[in-house]
Amino acid sequence: MKTRDPRRLAMAAGLLVLAPMCAEYVTGYDDSTGDPLALAAGLLIFGPLYGAPALLIRETARRLGMSWPGILALAAAFGVLQAGVVDQSMFSEGYRDIPYWEEMVRPTYVAPLGLAAHTTLSFVAGHAVWSFGVPIALTEGLNPRLSRTPWLRTPGLVTAAALYLAAAALVLRDHLRTEDEHAAAAQIGGSLAAVALLVLFALSRRSRDPVVRNGAVRNGAVRDGAAPRPIAVAAGGLVAGLVFDFLPSTWAGVAAGLAVIALCGAAAVRLARSPEWTIRHAAALAAGALTARAAVGFFSVPLGEVPTVAKYAHNVAFVVGAVLLGVLAARRRGAA
Repeated sequence: MKTRDPRRLAMAAGLLVLAPMCAEYVTGYDDSTGDPLALAAGLLIFGPLYGAPALLIRETARRLGMSWPGILALAAAFGVLQAGVVDQSMFSEGYRDIPYWEEMVRPTYVAPLGLAAHTTLSFVAGHAVWSFGVPIALTEGLNPRLSRTPWLRTPGLVTAAALYLAAAALVLRDHLRTEDEHAAAAQIGGSLAAVALLVLFALSRRSRDPVVRNGAVRNGAVRDGAAPRPIAVAAGGLVAGLVFDFLPSTWAGVAAGLAVIALCGAAAVRLARSPEWTIRHAAALAAGALTARAAVGFFSVPLGEVPTVAKYAHNVAFVVGAVLLGVLAARRRGAA
């Protein structure tokens, strides 16, 4: 996998590892919680399953000049693909014999579609934000000078795509072999149609490469106003993440979740218009959201037998790690 210089390879490798940790490990819900060897071994599957798509999303966006709405749309497309086609958890009423699964699904279950609104929102938004958006923003924030340039050449992109396809095939094969409930052809077709629509939307979000000159951008819009300090942006991400994660699995919770997403999106777009907004602010927002998800882990009950000390050590380590990543990104300087 060749890149133009070792720094870009290091950035790509960092994203390859950070994405699965944000996606699968941060809340400590599985029986690998607190077991360093099991967590490291899990990266052999989760790295290609989450890290490779994160790289493909990021590289596509930077090559095509996509704005963050486009990046998140691509991330949501992979979220639909993952939950609707690969592991098919979106259409399951009893996934992996998880004891609280039915409690999550029943209140908002839509029988004609064979899915629950609450879990669908949680899966798609969770993947878009935490599995892909957060690690991309944090990794770019660690080296602002490389944040808008491609990190991989064609061989690296082909390798990332091959790794993802291999991991996805293994997960799908395991699901079909071990689970009784499988998505119907219409459900898979609907998922793929949603993926296509999200990709088309992402492609429509290609920026015009606005360059600020004397307070104006190339397309004539004026940027004004002061951006808050990164620590304030991180606090906003923390609060929004906690609110979203603690919403009940009811229709009211679904409505509130959509409202949180809409409000956060509108606020971020408005703040990003300021000439003072930098990659440090985006990384701070991501760090706040990641810290919220890590904090939620203290309230989760891992599957299987996990010692109490190991569980809370895991939770503390990920909260501290999220905060440290945010601090490191906030202290980085350079063009972005």
